[in-house]
Amino acid sequence: MDGSTMSNTSEFNRRDFMLGATALSVAGRALGKVAKPSGGRAIGPNDRIQVGVIGVGGRGTYVGQRFAKVGKEDGSCQIMAVCDVYRKRVGVNQAYYAENYAPVAGVLDYREILNRQDIDAVIVATPDHWHAPIALAAMDAAKDVYLEKPMVHSIEEARQIVAAVKRTQRVVQVGSQTTSAEQWWKAKQAIADGAIGDMIMSQGSYHRNSKGGEWNWYIDPNAGPDKKGDDYVDWTTWLGPAPKRAWDADRFFRFRKYWDYSGGIATDLFFHVAAPLNICWPQPQFPYKVMAGGGIYVFKDEREVPDTFHLVAEYARGHSVVLTSSMANGQHIPGLIRGHLGTIIMVEHGMFEEPTDHITLRPEAKVVDEAYIAKFGKDDCQISVGQEDSLDKHIRNFLQCVRTREKPTLDVETAACAQVLISMAVESYRQGRIMFFDEKSWKAGPTPPRA
Repeated sequence: MDGSTMSNTSEFNRRDFMLGATALSVAGRALGKVAKPSGGRAIGPNDRIQVGVIGVGGRGTYVGQRFAKVGKEDGSCQIMAVCDVYRKRVGVNQAYYAENYAPVAGVLDYREILNRQDIDAVIVATPDHWHAPIALAAMDAAKDVYLEKPMVHSIEEARQIVAAVKRTQRVVQVGSQTTSAEQWWKAKQAIADGAIGDMIMSQGSYHRNSKGGEWNWYIDPNAGPDKKGDDYVDWTTWLGPAPKRAWDADRFFRFRKYWDYSGGIATDLFFHVAAPLNICWPQPQFPYKVMAGGGIYVFKDEREVPDTFHLVAEYARGHSVVLTSSMANGQHIPGLIRGHLGTIIMVEHGMFEEPTDHITLRPEAKVVDEAYIAKFGKDDCQISVGQEDSLDKHIRNFLQCVRTREKPTLDVETAACAQVLISMAVESYRQGRIMFFDEKSWKAGPTPPRA
């Protein structure tokens, strides 16, 4: 079988994989409640979807600008407001939109955006510990949500998000844009067609290297909660549900180094590996058992999270996941899924966020029979993959789903499976022991769940 044969196979039907749970809103825990309109604004076929951006640091600024670019190209959306606790970031974004698109409102309090009746959807690009509170409040305020990865900061918050989507029927696209790339869906089809037989193991990595150490972003020495004008930071609000502490510029500007606000490599980077793997598999799955290791081997600064990290996870359906990473070495391993009859190599270069023009099916020559060979061949087969901008595609998919109310590419049920894996890995590393997950209770702990 050649690549063109596989590339013409039928499109996948998105599965109905809903997880019931009762919503326990953590929104407003630090700031109070948001008004709850009964429903969102009616969006006509020619109306632009009006968007607010909550959190305009580096990532929020970039994603907001990409939304604006898409909206300018096809008239699908328009940025209406931006929000951040650091006043300088608000001003910089307002100046950008005024110069390149249209003036936008700028606020320091996210509730001002959620209370606006003319805003249909929000981009949530805050530090991780604010993802769930704001997303839950946004859904209760009848807003659809583009929720940056990681989806949330804990397993309990993942449960709440899944339940809230079911309860409110809002559209939530989790912002791991690489899941919109075609190779995962081509791999999924090949696996469904029987190309690898019984699934055995998935592997992936995420490696970087730098002189200064990962997440050691620039610190503005003039910023702080006691400063005036553009230098003012609302530190109390920024801490929100996290433990209270005195102003710490390193924690504010370099939050991914600290457990209170991030899971480090696991949540920042492994989410981009775990989410695509769940798409490739016959269906998304929660891990049964997770163990993790690593350490701070090179960058011995203020950081709490490791600079080198790895995990091994086992799944009740009978396969494993192995992920490796270091922020002090840039050599990747291929991203692939092994089966008894063959292997699907999704990213030979190993970089899950980087484009590729093909995936590879590699049959297990000693095992396959004549029927397999007649269908798939006995030698390596490259399957072509379309080249598209995955972030643009992810954004357009979200905007389309806001109109149609369909399930987006990275829906919360799929994202929750990835989130549970990486959150369990964080706890395994921090506690120094194996963690088990109970799907019925959404609880992870050191004891296997009862049958």
